Amino acid sequence: MKIGFLGLGAMGAHMARNLHRAGLLSGVWNRSPAKALALAAELGCSAAPDPATLAASCDGLVLCVSADEDVLAVVDQLLPGVKPGLLVMDCSTVSSATARAAADRLAARGAEFLDCPVTGGTEGARDATLAILVGGSEAAFARAQPVLAAMGRAITRFGDVGAGQAAKATNQILCAGYIRAIGEAMAFARAQGLPLAQVVETLGKGAGSSWYFVNRAPNMVRGSYPAGFRVRLHAKDLRICRDMAAAAGAELPVVEALLADYAQLVAEGHGDEDISSVFRLTERLFPAG
Repeated sequence: MKIGFLGLGAMGAHMARNLHRAGLLSGVWNRSPAKALALAAELGCSAAPDPATLAASCDGLVLCVSADEDVLAVVDQLLPGVKPGLLVMDCSTVSSATARAAADRLAARGAEFLDCPVTGGTEGARDATLAILVGGSEAAFARAQPVLAAMGRAITRFGDVGAGQAAKATNQILCAGYIRAIGEAMAFARAQGLPLAQVVETLGKGAGSSWYFVNRAPNMVRGSYPAGFRVRLHAKDLRICRDMAAAAGAELPVVEALLADYAQLVAEGHGDEDISSVFRLTERLFPAG
């Protein structure tokens, strides 16, 4: 398959590189052309001037953009170049309703669609160890296997279009609980006078550990929060979770609590930091001295 990649952000650029290593990448596109031109030069592939041109030259496309409106905008832009049988794999994190809307627009042109949100952080994108959560037909899922396997390790179909996004929303609720609990635990440990690096090293091997503790608690030790998963983006994802829960008549207390924390971080100018920067707030729970 000749695969085009659209959206070369912190995750997408790594994922495109892994498709190149697998011999699948044909071309790239990005809303900011300079990124596409630079990566195309690095990998020796083409940089398309627009999504439709890339769609016309490929058997499959992978999307990785930031928000619901971005997904639908890119789908609309690529429609003029869509040919019957094109397989579109969307690795963005959006609502299940947006996934179904994108699938409907593409189906009208004879294209197939999978919602394929990913989890595993920038490290997983770099190392091709992402978990990929898929919604779509069994036939499209089978076609996508070589592409998805080049980017991830655990690849699971959860059901029809939209099911992948529902699984990703579930993951984001888990992440909300982990990161808030880790922030509180690390603030507590510091207030007790414990050496934080040793706390991470030892408890990271215990029952209370998680991927986020092992990989993001060190940010709290250093007091430095380089963007792995930005506060603004997780807040966007949690609002999707909130809306999906509300449609079922429910409220998610963990999600609501972290959204309030994120609103405060954004107001203080930390919206583009990694979500581990919640430690900026939890450390204030303990009076100095």
